[in-house]
Amino acid sequence: MNPVGPYILSFPLAAGGPTFWALAAAAAFGLSGGFITVWFLTRRTRNAAVERAAEMLEVAKREAAVAAHEIKQKAEEEIAARRADISREFDRRDIESEVKLREIRSHEESLGLLDYQLEQKSERLARESAAIKQARDAIRTLSKSLRKRLEGVSQMDAEEIKRALREEVQLECQDELRALRHQILDRSEQDLNNEAKRILITAMQRLAAKPNNDITATIVQLPSEEMKGRIIGREGRNIKSFEATTGVTLLIDESPQMVLISSFDPVRREIARLTLEGLVKDGRIHPASIEDFYHRAKEDVELNVQQSGEDAVQKLGINGLHAEIIKVLGRLKYRFSYTQNALDHSIEVGFLCSMLASETGLDPSLAKRAGLLHDIGKAIEGDYEGSHAAIGAAFVKRHGETPIVVNAIATHHEEVKPETVYAGLVILADTVSAVRPGARAESMTGYIQRLERLEKLALSIQGVHQAYAIQAGREVRVVVNPQSVTDEQAQGIAKELRQRIESELQYPSTIKVTVIRESRFTETAT
Repeated sequence: MNPVGPYILSFPLAAGGPTFWALAAAAAFGLSGGFITVWFLTRRTRNAAVERAAEMLEVAKREAAVAAHEIKQKAEEEIAARRADISREFDRRDIESEVKLREIRSHEESLGLLDYQLEQKSERLARESAAIKQARDAIRTLSKSLRKRLEGVSQMDAEEIKRALREEVQLECQDELRALRHQILDRSEQDLNNEAKRILITAMQRLAAKPNNDITATIVQLPSEEMKGRIIGREGRNIKSFEATTGVTLLIDESPQMVLISSFDPVRREIARLTLEGLVKDGRIHPASIEDFYHRAKEDVELNVQQSGEDAVQKLGINGLHAEIIKVLGRLKYRFSYTQNALDHSIEVGFLCSMLASETGLDPSLAKRAGLLHDIGKAIEGDYEGSHAAIGAAFVKRHGETPIVVNAIATHHEEVKPETVYAGLVILADTVSAVRPGARAESMTGYIQRLERLEKLALSIQGVHQAYAIQAGREVRVVVNPQSVTDEQAQGIAKELRQRIESELQYPSTIKVTVIRESRFTETAT
């Protein structure tokens, strides 16, 4: 374990022997050398550490000096910048103070000038007031003296003189006042007409609509002439069953490969058309199949009605309509008024109301809603009683429409008094849609009756000598007796006739009223 052990054990170490002392001396020498060596190394290490510490201290002092110098320099720069800012701020405030001082001085000068002007005006007004007072006193004195002179000359009191003078002045000024009144009324009416024409033209130019063609009969093409016999059936059994089921009249004549379905109810006519086309396509025609195809066609028409109402609402971008209103609105697709399709007319009126509302600064959405629903009463068959305007208003009111829309629907034929401007917009848009070229037409019998009623209405007015309806009933010319009717009365007759036509007649377009007053003087030389 210890290699020295055997050697030590091999020599006897007697106390006080020479070997013992030698070893002791060697050990003391070794210890002394180790101590010296350790002391030397320790001293050397300490000196090196002291030197490094001194160097690090020196470096730290230098870095601290540099940092302190930089901090001092930055602080001096900041102090200098702050001093410069403060100096500039003081300079700016001095300049602003000078400017404000100048403004104050300028205002003081202006106020002084105004005070001077006010004093001058006050003095002038005082002088004018004194002059007016003096003149008024002079006029009063003159009036009193003139009144006394007149009373003495004419033996009339003051009230009688005033009355006579008033009547004389009225007679002298009557013609001038009448001419001035006509001039002002004509100019005001012309300005209003020009503005109304501008708005209407702007709205109509933005709307493109197609003309409508009314049909009271529907033609169904047949694949062969043999199909006519099958439609008639044995002893007319099939055609009788078809007419009884559909409620229309089926006309079969010598026209090749076609039959005619006639009915004034467009819904029944459409259901009959679909029924007959289905029977012709199927080929089996007998009373049972007629019933079957009739019910199918009726369901198809009902679906088409619902889809037509939804398409109209979507086309106009209207939200929040009741489902029942949309369903009834779709029925207008099969309704016609003077050859104009009622649903297309309602959509057109909705667009016109929206554009007119935009031009006049109103709500286009509300106007569009009222315009679309204004004729919905035409599609209501037996739920209400009254005109289509009244039952339409009651129907939409029942389903939650606003009072503005209800009033606009009720008044679009001027049966009740309009309560809002939107009612006037609906009336105007309805008229524009009806009178556009190609929109409406009427039968020959109704046309002749309307002309006769127009002439009789004109002849019923006192002072009218002759009346002629011309231009297909779009103009009536009235001849009055010049001995009994003056120019002012002739103008009144024109207005009265226009009002009576609007209130008593139904017509698809506009009617122009022309009153003619002519005086002729004839002499014959012999």
